[in-house]
Amino acid sequence: MSRFAEPMARLIDELKKLPGVGSKSAQRFAFHILRATEEDAMALAAAIQALKATLRLCSICNNITDVDPCSYCSSPTRNQRLICVVEEPTNVAVIEKTRHYNGVYHVLHGSISPIHGIGPEQLRIGNLLTRVGDGQVEEVILATNPTIEGEATATYLCGQLRRSGLKVTRIATGIPAGSDIEYADEVTMLKAIEGRREL
Repeated sequence: MSRFAEPMARLIDELKKLPGVGSKSAQRFAFHILRATEEDAMALAAAIQALKATLRLCSICNNITDVDPCSYCSSPTRNQRLICVVEEPTNVAVIEKTRHYNGVYHVLHGSISPIHGIGPEQLRIGNLLTRVGDGQVEEVILATNPTIEGEATATYLCGQLRRSGLKVTRIATGIPAGSDIEYADEVTMLKAIEGRREL
């Protein structure tokens, strides 16, 4: 039998489904919502409903958007000949923070992971191949995570994207800026050495 009234127990159960939220955090969130004003609670509920009702995937790049095509794909100031391939929509925001990339994106919504039953057919690769197939794209940057799954995805995409005139590059990996070499693991150090550049 639950220690909480049924509506509270139900909210806690729903909150526990969020990534990184355990029982204690879910209880804290639920009690915070309970103590919130009626207006704040309704604003949260309305924001969740609006999110589900209005957001969709861009028909070109698969990024999350409220307009189709998204603001990146429809921008006249962005380089449409340069595509950066990322695993998740959250990766786009990280790259945009650098303010040094002016191309467009392609979001795969995952990475190849045979252990989890995710193969290339579960990813959004088809429309990437279509975009590249028209011959207008000059370079594809593979910005998948430097994990086993991310590397497998990059290797697979590299094989699929090979054609004359198309430059396929991989983001550099290695020692993060501001960190100490002493704390780098062997894989990170290997990638740093492999990705070295001439000064």
